[in-house]
Amino acid sequence: MMLRFDEVFIPDGDEARRWAEEELANPRYADAKPTWFDLLARDVGRFLADLFSSGNGQSVGPVALIAVVLLIAAALITALLVWGRPRRSRAVRRGHAHLLGADDDRTAAQLRTDAERSARDGDWDTAVVLRYRAIARSLLERDLIDPAPGATAQAIARSASLVFTEESDAMRRAAAAFDDVRYLRHPASEETYRELAATDDRLRARRPEAVPA
Repeated sequence: MMLRFDEVFIPDGDEARRWAEEELANPRYADAKPTWFDLLARDVGRFLADLFSSGNGQSVGPVALIAVVLLIAAALITALLVWGRPRRSRAVRRGHAHLLGADDDRTAAQLRTDAERSARDGDWDTAVVLRYRAIARSLLERDLIDPAPGATAQAIARSASLVFTEESDAMRRAAAAFDDVRYLRHPASEETYRELAATDDRLRARRPEAVPA
């Protein structure tokens, strides 16, 4: 049986709107609604498509370069915050001009030479002071110690003992000799200087057992 056109029900505007609302209220339409992740993925896809489109193709290089630079800068800042400032370089370590209570930028070799000159002149006090400074300077130049500003002779001896454990007693005696002459004004002897010079020579010949971090 065929249905004539004049028998087909055609709803008015209000009725059609009601039918549409009832249909859209069906749960199957809610399940098909895109999630926030779907919307985000869509937006990202559109951004990438626009970025690499023919109209923006020439700007990809500079944009990528800026992104890489920003990533490197962020990584450096993060590393600085996490690990702190890097340790001082060798050049800075060797630049301890203020050493054992005096501004003295002579190298270890120069200090040894001047100490030997004072010893030949019989000036044992000056020879002892200079020779201990030569020991401290040599340890600094070899990057074996890194004393804090204003470190005492005893502090340097303790740092050296961590590197050369077999020389611990000798370094304590050397530091005591320096303090006796430099601060207590006790006169030094040739024997004291010779023992200190021998300690210096042994340290120069020894390879470090360990270098503290």
